[in-house]
Amino acid sequence: MGYSLGGRLCLRLALERPDLVRGLVLIGASPGIADPGQREARRDADELLARRIERDGVAVFLDAWLAGPLFSSLPVEAAGRHERLANTAEGLAYALRRLGTGAQESLWDRLGELRPPVLLVAGELDRKFAGIAGEMAAAIGPTARVAVVPGAGHAVHLERPDETAALVEELVAARLGREAGA
Repeated sequence: MGYSLGGRLCLRLALERPDLVRGLVLIGASPGIADPGQREARRDADELLARRIERDGVAVFLDAWLAGPLFSSLPVEAAGRHERLANTAEGLAYALRRLGTGAQESLWDRLGELRPPVLLVAGELDRKFAGIAGEMAAAIGPTARVAVVPGAGHAVHLERPDETAALVEELVAARLGREAGA
């Protein structure tokens, strides 16, 4: 199970080491940017952001990041700002340069290789990632299911933790039931 960047990393793991993955939950995740030109533009934008973080520090970055449209529905008390301040400017800049959407290859053309059940979770208010979840499900095939959580944005698991946990529990129960009956 992974959220956003963590979801992309889980997706990579499921594709590279399918023997390790019996089920996959991706929350607000994407398989990357398919168009090479758009990926390069994102890499350039991420490099500029990495330099700003190195120059201005984590607190300035975090305030701007959490105030952006992606997190507009995330309550302040659920944002974990204090915990996020434990990040370093160097670590965040490195992550943007090496793990950002522009830096990683697109996995769109490999989604059909996924065999385990895949639950794609997105918030109703996060139209971009809800749309991506639908496109991913179509590319994965019948093992994929999309769950759009009403009233939630990008950080579904922080905004609607009970609903998110129920979805995950449902997938796990269904998977365990299949394995017990096999």
